[in-house]
Amino acid sequence: MRWMAMAMAGVCAMAMGQTGAAVDRRAHAETSFEVMVHAPYAETAALFGPEGERAWAGKHWNPQFLFPEAARDEQGAVFTIQHGPLQAVWVVAQHDVEARHFQYVYFLPDIMVCTIDVRFTPTDAATTKVRVTYARTAVSAAGDEHVTSMAEGDRKAGAEWQEAISKYLAGRKGTPRPGN
Repeated sequence: MRWMAMAMAGVCAMAMGQTGAAVDRRAHAETSFEVMVHAPYAETAALFGPEGERAWAGKHWNPQFLFPEAARDEQGAVFTIQHGPLQAVWVVAQHDVEARHFQYVYFLPDIMVCTIDVRFTPTDAATTKVRVTYARTAVSAAGDEHVTSMAEGDRKAGAEWQEAISKYLAGRKGTPRPGN
């Protein structure tokens, strides 16, 4: 019985990260920004799914869907994106239009894992505030620098997204341009 108590103590210590061995600390960064989208919530939400984002995100955003077979913005969808020479695998962890909450998880093998949390707040019938939070964690020493540099890029992303989405909305046929 004593060996069983010792084994349980060992399992509990491991579960709590107390193995006695030194643990390498990996880089972790969380960054948030907000974007004001001059469109009703239903239209705005459609722009923040992997398929809908193609409309404004530029040619580097080209999701290749593994599931579902026909590309659709839905919970459980799995797709890949090229990040330079690296291929990221993405999962739509939450796509709850009613709750105004989307969440994505992606990983770059042997580099990092990232969650992206997207929350929508309609400010009036024609405008939606979107809050985006990135949480990146390195899974290797090589990933530490990657996480740090990507977090720096995330700090600038809000202005870039704002410009790209506004340009897309202004360029659609029949959409009034600001000042007109």
